Order: sequence, then structure tokens, then C-alpha cells
Amino acid sequence: MNQKFVGKPWLDARIRNILTPLLWTQSVSNAGDYGTWRHNFIQNRLRLGLWIAFTSFLTFTGLEVRNHFFKPDQFNFSWVVTQITVELSLLVCFAFLRSTFGQKYPGLAFLIFSWSVTLSPHIRGTFSGVLEPSILVWPLMFFGQATLMPVHWRLHLISQLGVLVYCAGTTAALNLQVKMPAPWLTPAALYLYMFWICFICDLSVYLYERVQRAEFNARQELELAYVELTAEKERSERLLLNVLPESIAVRLKQEHQTIAESFTDVTVLFADIVGFTELSSQISPPELVELLNQIFSAFDHLAEEHGLEKIKTIGDAYMVVAGLPVPRKDHAQAIANMALDMQQALDQFNARTGQSCRIRIGISTGPVVAGVIGIKKFIYDLWGDTVNMASRMESQGIAGCIQVTHSTYDCLKDRYQFKERGIIHVKGKGEMTTYLLTGKK
Repeated sequence: MNQKFVGKPWLDARIRNILTPLLWTQSVSNAGDYGTWRHNFIQNRLRLGLWIAFTSFLTFTGLEVRNHFFKPDQFNFSWVVTQITVELSLLVCFAFLRSTFGQKYPGLAFLIFSWSVTLSPHIRGTFSGVLEPSILVWPLMFFGQATLMPVHWRLHLISQLGVLVYCAGTTAALNLQVKMPAPWLTPAALYLYMFWICFICDLSVYLYERVQRAEFNARQELELAYVELTAEKERSERLLLNVLPESIAVRLKQEHQTIAESFTDVTVLFADIVGFTELSSQISPPELVELLNQIFSAFDHLAEEHGLEKIKTIGDAYMVVAGLPVPRKDHAQAIANMALDMQQALDQFNARTGQSCRIRIGISTGPVVAGVIGIKKFIYDLWGDTVNMASRMESQGIAGCIQVTHSTYDCLKDRYQFKERGIIHVKGKGEMTTYLLTGKK
């Protein structure tokens, strides 16, 4: 194959323009209503019919030209004139259909197209005083219109009646000689023959219109259902991402199996509201939930701002981690900044609402195992000694303070200020030295 012509954009565009009317691929949601869609459909089919008719007449013109040069005895000059007349009228139809008026009234373009093909030979016969009904052109045109251009059954009926009225009217008015195309064909048989052809064509178009409208409505409902399904899927995706990290959510949807990973270096933070139990007995449940929602929503914004992964809330406890599922070198610094900002956010909340809430914060650094377990209401959770130590730092911490383990202190001591709390007894660990984070250097 000549590579020169492969992938030509103009050729691809021309092929698409020609084939588009053959395919019912227009989105009904873009059309809006059936009338608009039907109007566009008719215009596309008219262009297709015009191209086919113009091409077919060109082939017959080419045949007559061949006869002129090679078979002069078969050459018919009057047919060449008729064919060129039809071709010119089809070009006029093309131009009319591209005009603003033609685009607004494509049915008029259809009638001009139909009569230019069916009546041109008979107009020539009218001037010669002989009218010969065409049992070849008429059925071919009427069936072609019904199959390729089913615009509307009433327009098809008008185009058919126009042909019959012209033939009958000119014959009566000009006293033309009627020449039957076949010796066995009588006027009564011709009328009956044309009646059944027109009836079948109009009935086909009518039934096609009903099927087309029903299919349009079905496709419209299908597209609407698809839009709703897409929106529901997006809502489900957002809910899933609120529960799981994005990378874990993708893996869970693809693998459908237990997900567990080990991370050697992360920092975990636990926070707990001091005196929450006493507070819950003093205010109503809706007020309590609203209070927690405001506080934890502020913490969520901070976690997103610092690029941290919120793990869960249990009651009035808040858990967040840095360094997973995507490892990062500054995990300890990110958690330290988060803890300091949490204290500041709670102070602002107290000043705004008149409350006197305080929090204990515990931080620990080290290895963890992270994953998703269970088959219902699953969450992304952490396990390991680092998690236990962060929880102990919080539960055995001081209200309003940030208590960290020695491992976290080693990561942050060069950039942050600490106060040594001293040796405390940690459940399950015994005596340990802990530190209180007070700010940045």
C-alpha cells in the first residue's frame, strides 16, 4: 500500500462525514428532545440520499458518454440532457440544504429532491407531447426514500401525490398522449401498482417513525440512567476514599484479597479530648456530636494540609499517621507540625465557642504493619509496637501537652523544642523517659 495516503486527516474526515448519517450515534442527551434530534436526523439522511442519487446519475451519464464514443447506436442524447438536468437540480438541493432556510425546513429540500428525480424525465416528455409513466424510476425513488430517508410519512405521501397530480394534470390540460411502458400494462393496473408501492413505502416510514421514537425514549432513559450511575459511582468513590487511602482503595478493588504491608519508619499520633465523659453528661447528644464534628473537621483539614493519612476516630480519640502508604522522609516533622497546629486549632475553637476543651497528644516513631482486614465495614488500620506506644503516650500524657517517645525525640530534637518529662511507668514497657514537644526552634 502506498504509505503516502495512509492516515490523511482530510480523507478520514471526509469518510466520517459520509458515514455518519448511516450510523445512529448521535447522543440523545445532546439533542435535548425528540423533535430536535429528529430534525438533525432528517438533515443527515437528506445529505446521504443526495450523495447517493448524485453519484448514481453520474454513473449513468458516464455510461451514455461511453456509448457516444464506443457504441453510437446505443447513445441517447435526450437521456443525457435529462440526467444532467437532474444532476444540476441535485446540486441546487445541496446548496438549498446548506442554507439557513433549508436547514430550518429540511422537508422542503426533501420535496425538491424527490420531484427533481421523479419528474425531470416527464417534464421533457411534456414538451414532446408524450407522457410515459416510469415503472422503474418511480418505485426505485419511492423505495429509496423510504429506506434511506424516512423523513415523515406525510412528506412521502405528498411527494408521491405530487408526481401523480403532475402527470394527471398535464395530461388533462395539455391533452398529452400517454404511452404505457409495457404493452401488457393498462392504466388501471398502473394505478393499482403505484398505489401499493406508495402504501407500502408510507406504511414503512410510519412504522419506522414509531420505532425510532420509542428507541429515542429508551436511549434517553438509558443515557440518564448512565449519568445517574456515573454520579453514584463517583459518590461511592469519594466515600471509599474517605475510608481508605487512594492507593489502597485501588488495590482493594483490583485484588479482592487481604492487604497488609510493613513500613519500617513512620510516625503515629493519637489525640484525645480531656474530660469528654464529663462533658457528654452536661450537653445534649446533638450538641455533643456537633462539637466533636467541628473539632475533628478542623483536624481533618490539618491532616490534608500536612499530607497525612487519617486512620480513624474512636469516640473522642483521633488517630493520624505520616509515612504511609507512601513513605516520606519528613514523617516525624509532619506529625510534629500537625500536633502543634491541633493545639492552636483547639484554642481557636474554644475562643469561638466559649468552651474550655483540652487535648492530650501522644506521638511515637518506628515500624508498623498496615492493612485492611475483614469483609464488612473494613478500614485501613495499623498494628505494632509503635502504635501501642503512641496510644500510651496519649493516655498517660498531660492535658494540653504533646508527649513523645525517645525515638520521636531523636528525629526532632534538632528542629523542635522539647521539655524532658522524665521517667514514667508505661504499661507493658516499664520505666521510660519521655519528652514534651513545646514548639519549633
